[in-house]
This record gives sequence, C-alpha cells and structure tokens, in this order.
Amino acid sequence: MSSTIPKKVFAAIACLFSFGLYSQSLDGAWEATMKNEKGINTQYVIIISDGYISEAFFEKKTGKFDGTWGGSFQASNGTFSYVYEFASFDPDLVGTTKSGTYVFIDGKLKIGDNLWTRIDDGSPGELDGAWLISGRMRDGKIQQRDTDRPRKTMKILSGTRFQWIAYNTETKQFMGTGGGTYTSVDGKYTENIQFFSRDDSRVGASLSFDFELKDGAWHHSGNSSKGTPIHEIWSKRQ
Repeated sequence: MSSTIPKKVFAAIACLFSFGLYSQSLDGAWEATMKNEKGINTQYVIIISDGYISEAFFEKKTGKFDGTWGGSFQASNGTFSYVYEFASFDPDLVGTTKSGTYVFIDGKLKIGDNLWTRIDDGSPGELDGAWLISGRMRDGKIQQRDTDRPRKTMKILSGTRFQWIAYNTETKQFMGTGGGTYTSVDGKYTENIQFFSRDDSRVGASLSFDFELKDGAWHHSGNSSKGTPIHEIWSKRQ
C-alpha cells in the first residue's frame, strides 16, 4: 500500500493546521518580559480591543515607565497592521503604518522572535473596549467634549488590564499615560497602578470609583489620583 497522502487529504490537514495557528482572537491582553538596553527586566503589556491597540513597557521591579505606543489595529489570517496615533519615544511615527505577521504556538502569541503570554481574552471585566472621554459633570450639568478633535484622552481596557493615554494626533504630542490592572464589580471600578509616566511614586496605588453604563456611555465618578472629585463620561470609539 502506498504511504503517500492524497492531495485532497493533505490540503484538508494543512487547512486545519493553518486554522489552528491563526484563528484565535488577538483581542484581550498579552504580556512579555524582556531586558532593555540597560539589561533591566522590562514588562511589556499589550491591550487589543475594539480595533485598537496599545503597548506599554516599564521596569518590572519598580514600575518605572519606559514608553508606550498605539493606535488603530486590524489582524486577519496571520497578518496584522496598525496606524500609530501616539508614540512616546518617537513622535514622527504618528500617522505611519506598520505591519507584520503572527502565529499562535501552544497558546502563546509569536510575533517575530518574541513570545507573548495571554493575560485575558477580554473578560471578566465589564468595560472591555477602547473609550474616549466625551464629557464631564460640572455643577450638575454634563459638559460635552468633541471626541473627533485631535486632542484625545483614550482609555483602553481588556478584561483585567487598563491604560489611559493623553495625546494629540495633529501635533503628534504625547502628554502622559498610566495603567495596570482593574476590577469592575457591583458598580465599583478599581484601578491598581503599575506604571504612571508623570509620577513613578503613584506605582502601587489603588483607586476606587463608582461606575455605571448608561445608554452605552461609561459614567465614572469618585476622586482622582490627586484627590480631586471627578465625574467623567466615556464613549466607545467608533
């Protein structure tokens, strides 16, 4: 009997193999630890949600902020591309596009020579998505904010990770960022800060807020990291 695999069977096997390599969703949060140019262990965290991506990297031991980038994102069948909206380390990248390939190996994500470990798949948190601040409550009235203007404050969340970023796509200016882990339980949203570009002393702090989803908008109220009362409204990116 010949041991040669019929072409149709081989094609089916190849199709299944390919499907397994590429069919998993990239949405959620991913992490990797690598040494930076000074030989310091650096934590890299990627959040992908609602067609947007952010990556932040910071010293694993101290939380000292090293950099961040992100923007719109799409991926299919082992290829991905994104358009930079912000890049703390090189503003000239803003507006440019980058593409590459990816593959899943034993549940890990391989991009180039680097393996990323999945943190979550967009659950269990209730606020998974890419959000833009769209209003603030002042003196009992909501003051709307135009989310289409170049100056943006975005907050992107997976099921357990969050990052906020302030930037301007027109001037290519990066203003600041912070992030870490979060929970959203029984109307309480709690952030645990792992990095904060403006003040490393905030690392390790936890902030708790009241939250509510109203007509698709995220109402977020409590005290800021400076102790100032806030009531913000965030809208999903379109």
